[in-house]
Amino acid sequence: MRVGVLTGGGDCPGLNAVIRAVVRKGVKEHGFELVGFRDGWRGPLEGVTVPLGIEQCRGILPRGGTILGSSRTNPFAVEDGVERIRANLADAGVDALVAIGGEDTLGVATRLADLGVRVVGVPKTIDNDLSGTDFTFGFDTAVNIATEAIDRLHTTAESHHRVLVVEVMGRHAGWIALHSGIAGGASAVLIPEVPFDIEAVCAHVETRFRSEYAPIIVVSEGAVPAEPSTGSGPGSGMTLVSGEKDAFGHVRLGGIGDRLASEIERRTGKEARAVVLGHVQRGGTPTAFDRWLATRFGLQAIDAVAEGEYGVMVALRGTDIVRVPLVEGTGQLKVVSPEEYAEAQVFFG
Repeated sequence: MRVGVLTGGGDCPGLNAVIRAVVRKGVKEHGFELVGFRDGWRGPLEGVTVPLGIEQCRGILPRGGTILGSSRTNPFAVEDGVERIRANLADAGVDALVAIGGEDTLGVATRLADLGVRVVGVPKTIDNDLSGTDFTFGFDTAVNIATEAIDRLHTTAESHHRVLVVEVMGRHAGWIALHSGIAGGASAVLIPEVPFDIEAVCAHVETRFRSEYAPIIVVSEGAVPAEPSTGSGPGSGMTLVSGEKDAFGHVRLGGIGDRLASEIERRTGKEARAVVLGHVQRGGTPTAFDRWLATRFGLQAIDAVAEGEYGVMVALRGTDIVRVPLVEGTGQLKVVSPEEYAEAQVFFG
């Protein structure tokens, strides 16, 4: 049996660990031949493959990114995309696919599975926003990087008596902001799920300075104010987005940290600076937890192929790795509930 592997969407620490696990168990225990598709769904769409065996996987466990490359290619946005994928899989002699990715990559996998393509999904995103699994690999690494940054910023904020606003990734889910904010001892955390009151944020800043403590505010890139300062509509006047959309219809989020810092400085008279962590959270060596989780996902994924169970996604439930329908993993985003956010408020202030 010949099995294809691809990694799509944003890069993520732990991708190589999945590839390594799929290849090693696929070759050693199941006798499969593995082939890699380059750059996400672009690989099967254009028939771009690379050899993928045990030799190619040596030494990749601690490496960030993906040896297969990635892209945000959407074959359903391309004319005859599905037919081209079917033809290229047949030409390459590929019997089944292991697709490693987040909401968009696995969304494509779900639609292809419905059309009869034999595919197994592996959930990946630093945002931790896939509903079918308790955790995705990459999230732990991103939280650890953000926490270390917050730890380092405390001392410089206190030395200069200034506000520091730390903008983290997460798109429309506040998991990275909430977890790193609690772990790093932030003064406040602002998330997309709960629009923030800019006046309350500024009042909190004033309170912190009266206690001779320089505040650290963690804000998720998708956070929006409850009442925009200018313009109309949710987030206008505070949240910056690029008008350009990717193949899946997403705009580029970002800029809320700079706008928030400027507004705090204008309203309070306190010096405020923004630090945008950006892709630093995505890159570099995965944590031990992410290597462990990614490896377990890869082992379960290739077992699903061997057992002929397609149209499923592997998932972490408690401490167990299980298989769930692909549609269950991508049906809706997993976001922070107002109750979870309210419970976390005891750590801020």
